[in-house]
Amino acid sequence: MSPDASPKADAQTYLTFARDVTDPLPLHVIEAGALETWLQAQPDAVRTWVTASGFEAALGASLLVPGEAGAPVMALAGYGTTDARARGRFHLAAVAAALPEGTYRLEGMDADRAEEEALGWLLAGYSFGRYRTQSGAKARLVSPEGVDAARIEAVAAGEILTRDLINTPANDMGPDALEGACADLAERFDAKMEVTRGEDLRAQNLPLIHAVGRAAAQAPRLIDMHWGNTGPTLTLVGKGVCFDTGGLNLKHGSSMGLMKKDMGGAATVLGLAQMIMALELPLRLRVLIPAVENSVSADAMRPGDILTARNGKTVEINNTDAEGRLVLADALTLGAEGEPGLMVSMATLTGAARVAVGPDLAPYYADDAALAAAIESGAARAADPVWRMPFHAPYEAMIEPGIADLDNAPSGGFAGSITAALFLRRFAGGTRYAHFDIYGWNPSAAPARPKGGVGMGARALLAALPEALDL
Repeated sequence: MSPDASPKADAQTYLTFARDVTDPLPLHVIEAGALETWLQAQPDAVRTWVTASGFEAALGASLLVPGEAGAPVMALAGYGTTDARARGRFHLAAVAAALPEGTYRLEGMDADRAEEEALGWLLAGYSFGRYRTQSGAKARLVSPEGVDAARIEAVAAGEILTRDLINTPANDMGPDALEGACADLAERFDAKMEVTRGEDLRAQNLPLIHAVGRAAAQAPRLIDMHWGNTGPTLTLVGKGVCFDTGGLNLKHGSSMGLMKKDMGGAATVLGLAQMIMALELPLRLRVLIPAVENSVSADAMRPGDILTARNGKTVEINNTDAEGRLVLADALTLGAEGEPGLMVSMATLTGAARVAVGPDLAPYYADDAALAAAIESGAARAADPVWRMPFHAPYEAMIEPGIADLDNAPSGGFAGSITAALFLRRFAGGTRYAHFDIYGWNPSAAPARPKGGVGMGARALLAALPEALDL
């Protein structure tokens, strides 16, 4: 039996704000240039202690200040300079990780940064403890004045769901388990869910999902979840390739090592869906997840095969390792048939996107300028950086092989993320559409973001929805 996947109650405590605390320790947030002014207003004993400790209010630095009895009476958090802060985010998360267990109240925090820092503080409490006992920061925070504590907690919980799903290896997060995670989410929020599996995919005209996943031990499937009865319609489509060997175009071992994260699009979509439902946004939500493994067997699709998609377009398979766009194609066609007000796909789709922008930015594609503006604005407010990429029409010819309508893996190596996005757009049916080509993985630890699975673009989208859908 695999280790218990359920969240541990004590660990989850640190993902919420402290409540009903009578005497939290004040935590003074001090910029480097303001330290002298702050010290001048303090008693001699405090000035002496801080000076002797060498505290200079550098970004992420922390210091406990004792009282006469020796117990701490306050804590200090360095907030550095404007230039230093511009090179990162969630700066107080580093302070949360350094402080001892206890409950703290922010003092001197700018209101316009309080929401970001409060979210980062909660996320600093995350650890992935399914297979080994681990813990995140144990310093708890009283919700800062002026922020929506319930919203921040809902966002943190959605991000944690995404991280847990990505971090879980494929032996415990195959298509069956991913379906189970969707079912748990649907049950918690009274959503409806239907699943089409195995040979029924062909019967229901979802042939590309079937072709990609038919070689695996667990049957391929299309998960379709609905929530909400009124308001504009939003359809989220997440790539759920639970493991990607590359198929007959087998990946090298070094490239296969992180392929448990190839369902990062599905995980991010589910995290965003949880945020939306927990916040009871006034919209109608649909979540489509093609859940498959791209494996090798006698039944695997082959290079050179020509497949017919749900919308009737033929696709030449020039690389079986370009499978994500195939499963998304059928799901997008199905989503477009529902005529949503907005459809968004999220996928760990191309290495080209990482080469272009690195692991910290979420590249996205959108034809609608107003939608792009809403996403950019939402990203800035949510500390969830994105970068707009072009649906560059002159490259359409690169995905047209001649023998079929489309090529799933154009030769030449140019513009790999753009050609993948153009491929997907062919299946969006003219729907108002955005596509995120995310990485879903933090390669090295950063404040509020330990090494491992991470959500990208979800918070930006959440913040953009009121404007994008006129909520």
